[in-house]
Amino acid sequence: MRDFMFAELICFEPACRARFAITEVLYSCPKCGGLLEATYSGEWPEPEQLKKLWRERRMDNAPLEQSGVWRYREMFPFLDSNDHVVTLREGNTPLLNAPVAARYAGLARVTFKHHGFNPTGSFKDNGMTCGTAQAVRLGMKRVACVSTGNTSASMAAYASAAGLQPIIFIPHGNISYGKLAQALEYGARTLQVEANFDQILALVRVLAERLGIYLLNSINPFRIEGQKSIVIEMLDQRDWRVPDWIVLPGGNLGNTSAFGKALRELKALGLIEKLPRLAVVQAEGSAPFYDFVRQPAGTGFVPVTHPETLATAIKIGDPVSWPKALLEVSTTDGVVERASEQEIADAKAQIGLAGIGCEPASAATLAGIRKLVAAGVMDKDADVVAVLTGNVLKDPDYIYKYHTGQLKDPHGESILANYGNSPTVVPNDADKIAALLMGD
Repeated sequence: MRDFMFAELICFEPACRARFAITEVLYSCPKCGGLLEATYSGEWPEPEQLKKLWRERRMDNAPLEQSGVWRYREMFPFLDSNDHVVTLREGNTPLLNAPVAARYAGLARVTFKHHGFNPTGSFKDNGMTCGTAQAVRLGMKRVACVSTGNTSASMAAYASAAGLQPIIFIPHGNISYGKLAQALEYGARTLQVEANFDQILALVRVLAERLGIYLLNSINPFRIEGQKSIVIEMLDQRDWRVPDWIVLPGGNLGNTSAFGKALRELKALGLIEKLPRLAVVQAEGSAPFYDFVRQPAGTGFVPVTHPETLATAIKIGDPVSWPKALLEVSTTDGVVERASEQEIADAKAQIGLAGIGCEPASAATLAGIRKLVAAGVMDKDADVVAVLTGNVLKDPDYIYKYHTGQLKDPHGESILANYGNSPTVVPNDADKIAALLMGD
């Protein structure tokens, strides 16, 4: 079904729009420095034909069809052969109803699209399978990324599965051990650099070009193509009923870019009739995109030099994908919100009370929804899908410290355990324990 499609890379900047072969090793436009995106042209199948095909593939046990990414490959036909695909059966992540979380946010209902169910426990797997496939297709031997955790875990797994050498650069002393452990276990060469995320990314781009290493951060346009599958699968699971809102955390803004691109393409192809509104939620101490959208027109984007948040997955002060994210938020009549450390911590505890665990960055979605409902931006009866980006065990220290009243924000101020659930020390005495439990 993909033989008639033509794929190429195009500069995202409207004033440039330079075109490049899909096989060129590029991350930004050589002419103007703008971001690149994969585009396709040709004869597309009919919408109902695609829907039927994708649904039938769920019953096929072939590895490609068991992937919740490659099952939808007609939407990102950049490969010349499926032999390049490296899959760990990524995607296939559930939609979970959460009445407790909905009540906390002031909504009648909320649904979580939980990417903590992915092979390495985060949404990064959706993009990494595509990025790694392109690396294989290009004949690369080494791949690299800068990461505060989830990207490194995902890249290490997919690179090793593909027989490539993963090289990971992380900020020294600024990563969750739950995530670092994954990268080490999957065999990544790990370098801890004494700099922040944004500084290291600039360094690695130089090294990648000098040493012929393929870069797999979200600046890689094929990562964005894979992350489009999150929205495609979400809508397939909803029988193509478009929600009023899709809410997601904002870090490097790759997901925002991918979601918006997917939605525009789905609408252009007739697979959906309308666009949902996107709501992007950033951490208060790392919110350059939030600040930017509130500036007067013509004001330039100003990075946060020293981003601060315990939600390490979104601790990014200079998000590379902000130009794409701006387009997608504007196109969907979306909004950008921010949440404090206390708001994120409490929201995370409420998600837990719904029987659903997540990493701290994920909880920014619920914290943001609560603020948007309170402000009247989001209707209480709105149909809302919120994306949970990572597994509950990505940041176990955070959880323990919150519930025991030991969690402190980046400035050393205590975060209140408003919904704490501290363990109780008891004697080895059945009567005393029984009396304690009877009093609950």
